[in-house]
Order: sequence, then structure tokens, then C-alpha cells
Amino acid sequence: MKRLVLSLTCVIIFYSISEAAIINLQTNKKHFLQITEQPHIQLAILLDTSSSMDGLIEQTKSQLWRIVNELATARYKHIQPVLEIALYEYGNDGLSAKDDYIRQVLAFTTDLDKVSEMLFGLKTNGGLEYCGSAIQHATTKLDWSPNNDDLKVIYIAGNESFSQGKIAYANACKDAISKGIVVNTIYCGYANDGIQLFWKQAADLAEGHYMNIDQNQSTVYIETPFDDELVQLNQALNNTYLAYGGEGKLKKENQVQQDKNAGGYGSANLAERTVSKSSAAYNSASWDLIDASVNESFNLEKMKDEDLPDALKGLSLAEKEKVIADMKKKREEVIQQIADLNKKRTEYINNKRKEMGTSSTLDMAMSKSIHSLAAKKNFTFETANP
Repeated sequence: MKRLVLSLTCVIIFYSISEAAIINLQTNKKHFLQITEQPHIQLAILLDTSSSMDGLIEQTKSQLWRIVNELATARYKHIQPVLEIALYEYGNDGLSAKDDYIRQVLAFTTDLDKVSEMLFGLKTNGGLEYCGSAIQHATTKLDWSPNNDDLKVIYIAGNESFSQGKIAYANACKDAISKGIVVNTIYCGYANDGIQLFWKQAADLAEGHYMNIDQNQSTVYIETPFDDELVQLNQALNNTYLAYGGEGKLKKENQVQQDKNAGGYGSANLAERTVSKSSAAYNSASWDLIDASVNESFNLEKMKDEDLPDALKGLSLAEKEKVIADMKKKREEVIQQIADLNKKRTEYINNKRKEMGTSSTLDMAMSKSIHSLAAKKNFTFETANP
């Protein structure tokens, strides 16, 4: 009888230890997955599109690729994060009054061409600027990452009192930071005016940065001896895209259109976009076979012939795979050429900026603050702090 009791006790103890080990293993596995999951940088840009903000919109359109290139050099534990950008407009009479004159232009996306397209579609038109409502909308309606290690940031820019509207900005800012979302405020005007109009207080409440810019300051593009060659490489890069699926052709056309939009500000700005397109932040897996082929879920064999680009139609599977592999190799070669030129270009620009001094433009304000915020989350940058 004693042996039976002893045996049962051993079984119970063994079972308990085994169960604990399984639970511990599951917990560790879950923790391991959280650690190895690719980090994210989520950037929500809230722009005042009232009548006085034409300069702000122009700066945003023209400096998008500078901002992207800065964020593309970010790393978290040596891993390149996924960059997602969302876009809001507020303070525009053309928007619905029942929505507090706020519109989500674009939810979080990795499609940088779409971000550019929507920016170029923004128009200014009068309006009441309800900053508290805009922050609340972005905080509650966007799909923010639940991972506390990710960098989650709101930038709101405008030039009227921050206290307008039925949603108290203090409550909106406190709610944002309680969810790990930092709110940065950019006042378009004199710094002291922004302080008087509560822009600094709002940033302080959400552990963000208060900045001011001159929205009417013309963007200075530093032309370099490397711009023309980078523009040529941009075309070579475009030639490596193999559009597929129902939206592939439209996405490819939009890529070219956003090249034109960037080039409208000169070859220096198109060179910036070229660098962006050569980075991992510019991913076109949803419509381009080269980017899509990297994904584990990619299955060329199951793709219908009508969904493929003309270059692959009617080919055997082996022939299709060879075309993709050859094009991928060609793209890698072009990207390396862009990277080599950009090193020289960046050094040239940094030296020129030292001679010219700093400017109070949107990209410089965002760049300085993002470095500071990222450091608190243990993100590092391959580029020096500007």
C-alpha cells in the first residue's frame, strides 16, 4: 500500500513538473516570438489644411523623401524596422463638420508611393482647427502596434490655438501617451506664439517635443555632383519591377507618377526619392514579383498566367524562375550603385549644411526629434544625428 501511495505521489510530482515545464516552454516561446518579431516605426502625420497652410503642405510634399531616408537608417537590435506612415488632414472647411473637420487620408501603410500620392492630392481651404479631436481620432482609429518596444509617434502641425474644439487636448494627449503613443507638436510660426497657444503644453503632456517652423520658408535643395547619375539609376531601378495582379499595372504607373512629382522639385529631390526606393523601407511585394518572391508565402507555380507580366507569360516554371532571379540580381546591382553614390552624396550635403547653418523646416524639426525619441526605445541610426 505504501509503495502504491509512493508511486502515485511520484506520478503527481512528475506530472506537475512536466506541466510546469510545458507552460514555461510555451511562455518562453511566446517571449521569443515577441523578441524576434520585426520591430515597427509607426508615424502618423496630422496636417492643418486650412487656408494659411499652403507652405506647410508644400514642405511636407517636398521633404517626404528626406524624412523617409532618415527613418530608413533606423535599427532596433541590428534589425531594420518596418516603416508605416499614416496621414490625416484637419481644419479644412471642405471636410465634414460632424467629424470636427478631420479626415483620415491614409491609414498606416508601407506603400510610400501611396503616401506621396495622397500628399500631392491635399488642398487647403479655410477651417476650424480642432487639434484635440485630431489627436483623439488618430489615437483611437489607427491600428497601432501592441508592442511596447515599437516606436509610435504622432506629429501634428498647424498655426492656431491648440485648445479649440469640444475634445480637450489635455485628455487626448494623456490618452495617447497612456497607449505608448508620443505626440509631437509643430507650430507654424514664432516659438513664443506657439507656447502661448498651448502647443508646447500639449507636447509636454504626451512626452513629446514642441517645435516651431517657418512654413513659408522655401525648401533648400542642395544639389550635388551625384544627382544626375542617381536620377539615371532611378530609371534603371524602375526597369527591374515586374508588375503582377489586378493592381500591378496601376501601381507601376503610380510609381512613375510619384517620380514625376518628386522631380517637380528638382533633380536633388528626385535623387532623395531614388535613395528611398533603394531602401528596405520601399517594399512593393503587393504588386512587384521581385519583392514578392522574397516572402515565404510566395508561390509562383500557383499564379495564373493572366496575372503575370508579359515577360513571364507562356514560359515554363523554370523559365519564369530564371527571369525573376536574373531581374533580382540586376536590382541588387543597381541598389548597390545607388548606395555607393549616396555615401558620397551624403558627405557632400553634410559639409554644405555646415556651411549654410540649420534651417527651421519640417524635415529638420522631425529629424531631430525622431532621433531623441528613438533613443529612448533603444533604436539606433546608421546616420549621424543631424
